[in-house]
Amino acid sequence: MTAEVATRRDAAVVRAAHPFAFPLVSAVPGPVRRVPGLGVIVKDAALLRGVLMDSAHFSKNGPGAPSDLWTPVLGPRVLLNMEGADHLALRRQLAPLFSPSFVDGFVAESLGAATRSLAAALAAGEPVDLVAHARRGASHVISRLVGLEEGRFDDAMFARVSAVTGYVTLARPRLGPRQLASARAILGELGEHAARAYAGDESTVPGRMRALGLDEREALGAVGAFVLTGTETIVSYLPRLVALLVDSGWHARIASDPARGALDAAIAEGLRVTTPSPVMLRAVSAPTRIGPVAVRPGDRVILGTYWADTALGAFDPEGNPSASLKQLWFGAGAHYCLGAPLAMAQIRLALDALLAHPGLRIERRRPARGVLIPSYAELVVRA
Repeated sequence: MTAEVATRRDAAVVRAAHPFAFPLVSAVPGPVRRVPGLGVIVKDAALLRGVLMDSAHFSKNGPGAPSDLWTPVLGPRVLLNMEGADHLALRRQLAPLFSPSFVDGFVAESLGAATRSLAAALAAGEPVDLVAHARRGASHVISRLVGLEEGRFDDAMFARVSAVTGYVTLARPRLGPRQLASARAILGELGEHAARAYAGDESTVPGRMRALGLDEREALGAVGAFVLTGTETIVSYLPRLVALLVDSGWHARIASDPARGALDAAIAEGLRVTTPSPVMLRAVSAPTRIGPVAVRPGDRVILGTYWADTALGAFDPEGNPSASLKQLWFGAGAHYCLGAPLAMAQIRLALDALLAHPGLRIERRRPARGVLIPSYAELVVRA
């Protein structure tokens, strides 16, 4: 199978998740266009990066911005809805949690057992659902983030957390009263565990946050933000990356290369093509222009990261067009994804187990439908 076919198969996963929004945004002509009822849609990488870098005119706070969605759920002091000096100060406080030394230990401790189980199943020739594996791994990570005992965060709890992000659509700038009450109840339940961990020692992430100088409200808000933004992203990306690698023939090619020189490019290309967070939102805080389009306060800007990334063509670790984007899928500027090192460490740990088997094949796949983050509902592989 060619890289072009592999890329089209992944695009079908995005269509299944957003059967109306995907074709709508895809049909919007030009690099930037005002669409009545939605906002200003940007699909050009350079213009998109310019918006992300311009905190003088664009903000995460305002009508249609992330603050509309997450402030009522998480409170006013989480990185998702902050700007300026306060945002920078909180980001600096949290930065040690994403240093290589902390991330490596955290990932090994939280995902080591699940990865060994994955490796054993593949070595035994058993079928493995990578979506279920990624979900279990994400559950272990959440347990560590929140301070839960092992096994307390089960599939039912994962589904409840996923339901919160499932409330969000491109056309819905904020949660309704019933959705908001549900989201608060779910996050409140996790917050109770995180609060107890915050009061304990530094063996938990909330306890470590207290040691880093965060007050309890900031720590609980940060935990909630990490749970909401990080879990489904990795559950989405790992199976989609593996499908791209196997479908295009690159899995066997990289697995058969002892040096694995193309691995970094393959991961970056996978992030470019899949773009697990396909859309970013900003509010206009001061009059300016995005290319030829004038914008003013009150406008919502829809940054079509997926379309900007995939405009560079099919999955291609050899040509590596993703190198020109400077990891745009993680954002840019002051809001570049703080959790990127954690995501990359999780990806590499799982790929180490999967790349031990050059003959990996996909036995069954099924895209998830009507979800916020495009993903597979099932991707069964066998070595």
